Amino acid sequence: MGEPLQREFPYKLFYKIGETSRIVGVEPYVLRYWETEFPFLKPKKTKSGQRLYTIKDIEIILLIKKMLYEEKYTIEGVRKKLSKVYDNQIDTGEIPTKEDIIEKIKIRLKEILNMLT
Repeated sequence: MGEPLQREFPYKLFYKIGETSRIVGVEPYVLRYWETEFPFLKPKKTKSGQRLYTIKDIEIILLIKKMLYEEKYTIEGVRKKLSKVYDNQIDTGEIPTKEDIIEKIKIRLKEILNMLT
């Protein structure tokens, strides 16, 4: 999903919260709230505390937004579903299981399908 996103807005290594907000279509306070609810959403921060989002962070945000607003998941539902994929890789550093990899592939394929339709 990273490649199509790069065509929609200029490629940069990091995006500030205002830029990210415009890209994904939610207010900055929503992004800050989602950080508290989804442990796998952790943008880098500067020494002054300014959030810096990567393309991967933006992909995660778009997926969260889609699951919450279009697929009508609850916050808890999104957390459980995506934690299977992202927590193992980000928090524990463990090698993901086959099931985790398959789940991540399914999520990515759904994202691509939605972009094409």
